[in-house]
Amino acid sequence: MSRPERRDLGLPALAAGLFVLLAVGLSLFQLFTAGVRPVGLFYQRGLHLALVEVMAFILFPAPGRTASGSSRRISAWAVDGAFIASSVVTALYLTVNLDAIVSRAGVPTLTDTVIGVAAVLTLLEASRRALGWAISAIAVVFVAYAYLGPFLPGILRHGGYATGRIVGQLYLGQEGIYGIPLGVAATFVFVFILFGALLEVTGAGRFFMDLAYALTGRQSGGPAKAAVVASAAMGSVSGSAIANVVTSGAFTIPLMKRVGYRPEESGGIEAAASTGGQILPPIMGAGAFLMAEYTGLPYLEIVRAGLIPAVLYIGTVFAFVHLVAAARGLRGLPSSELPAFGATMGKGWHYLLSLVVLIGALLLDLSVARVGFLSCVAIAALAGGRAVWDRVGGRRSPVRSAGLGPGLLAWLHGGVTRVVDGFVLAGRNTLPVTLACAVAGIIVGVVGLTGLGLKFSALMLSFSQGSLLIALILLLVASLVLGMGLPVTASYIVLIILAGPVLTNEFGLPILVAHMVVFWFSQDSNVTPPVCLAAYAAAGVAGSDPMRTGLHAWKYAKGLYLIPLLMVVHPELVLGGPLPVVLGKAAMAMVTLWAFAASLEGQAFTPLGRGARLLLAGAAATAFIPGSPVGVVGASVAGAYLVRDAWRARVRGAPVTH
Repeated sequence: MSRPERRDLGLPALAAGLFVLLAVGLSLFQLFTAGVRPVGLFYQRGLHLALVEVMAFILFPAPGRTASGSSRRISAWAVDGAFIASSVVTALYLTVNLDAIVSRAGVPTLTDTVIGVAAVLTLLEASRRALGWAISAIAVVFVAYAYLGPFLPGILRHGGYATGRIVGQLYLGQEGIYGIPLGVAATFVFVFILFGALLEVTGAGRFFMDLAYALTGRQSGGPAKAAVVASAAMGSVSGSAIANVVTSGAFTIPLMKRVGYRPEESGGIEAAASTGGQILPPIMGAGAFLMAEYTGLPYLEIVRAGLIPAVLYIGTVFAFVHLVAAARGLRGLPSSELPAFGATMGKGWHYLLSLVVLIGALLLDLSVARVGFLSCVAIAALAGGRAVWDRVGGRRSPVRSAGLGPGLLAWLHGGVTRVVDGFVLAGRNTLPVTLACAVAGIIVGVVGLTGLGLKFSALMLSFSQGSLLIALILLLVASLVLGMGLPVTASYIVLIILAGPVLTNEFGLPILVAHMVVFWFSQDSNVTPPVCLAAYAAAGVAGSDPMRTGLHAWKYAKGLYLIPLLMVVHPELVLGGPLPVVLGKAAMAMVTLWAFAASLEGQAFTPLGRGARLLLAGAAATAFIPGSPVGVVGASVAGAYLVRDAWRARVRGAPVTH
């Protein structure tokens, strides 16, 4: 596996070297605090954010070059230097003067206010460079709301706040920038991002891809089915749908196009599958960690609650892929072009052991940070142990295949290089998550300061007229609007702060169901036009039109909208219960989703006429009606028709394709 991480930073040598040093330092600091000795809240979050901001300013420098383009203007260096200095000073000021700041809580000094303003401006600029202008603009709107309350109409009006009070909320306490979102990113999320990065640089990504192709590559539309399995698996540990699209999509999309999927279909499938990785346990991006903090439930409980819905989503994407392949007669790849299952497992079984360590540590009820630490140590030890075994056994080791010399020092250098590459990759991948969480802290801080959450709840109740269905539709629209400017994690944080109370207090949803619904709706910005970031990334790989790719991704990802409704109607899918009931509900939901997909595509195991499509659509709709008997009857009708259609196709000798 190549090592592009340090070479492809696109920076001058000095800046690239500094970025590597910072990424290594951040990784070692996080491993130390996760597995050896924790540090205080503000020390952990302050140092983490400072390092991330400095890396952001290095990786995304201010524009401005000489006419020859060979070097940057002095003014550009001065701008970057000022922001880097501000990143360090604002973090140090808070930690060094923490006791004094706490003792004068609510009465910030002029110095406190000036440093706090610098901290907010620095964060907004770092997020603008790394994530785009939209997220910073939204945060500015919320800060402006805190100032302009007396001039606003109706329910939005409030008394307004001075700069010192706003700074006290956003910088000097635990309700703003250094609140729960950043705390989760700095304490839990990073070690799992590092775990995913170490998996990738040690070859686990290729192993999961080969394993998926070995299992599904021969089937009709095999490369697309392999993309669903592999992209969901890797997306779970990478924590980013977009990052997963551009990595695994480089393998899957060309093969999908080769067997007959159109470019926009290939990109849409990859975007939908990679989005599934962010809802698939055990990691679920940053969502599971945030849910655990906000609900007060154990992390393992969040993972357990998310398992069945995630499997239903992956099954729905798989259904669409299969139906498209059946309708168009798309074949799989020949066996000669596919990896053998036994050989693939023989080369990469040790990667599965790292997941066993992760799940085992969770079951032992260790802290989430300690679980992440042990998982990172496990993958490094397993990869190193496998390399030693291959070397002793005389096989061609990954180190030799990388072109390094046979000597022990060269072999050790190769291992250290891979670990450093993992640290650098983790440093890059943590930038959007950390900055999004920190900016979300600004928004959450303003919401708490102004009481906007209560006002939003009142508006939601007023518009919904007490109807839960209308409230969920409004929530979905709000998530799509926020998703145009906020990343998935930040969108979830803002929505749960604004809408969570009304879902639980007014409509009576269990707190875990409410959080799952909001978290799932927050994913739609990846695949729903006009802003569908994962689909846009997939279009770049597929060479297709971004909007058409987004429309296909939106179709394949219909589970993002249907499954949250099933969670509300059938909370056992999330909350659990007697095993027969849970399995029955899951089976009913899966049959319903397959029936819906078949109705939408006009294809089951054979082509469907108008009457059959209406029958399946009507049967699927019954699952969304409260009351088990109605849904069971509908699922039974749909299941019976699908079984009959499969039998009819089998009697004809093969699935009908055209």
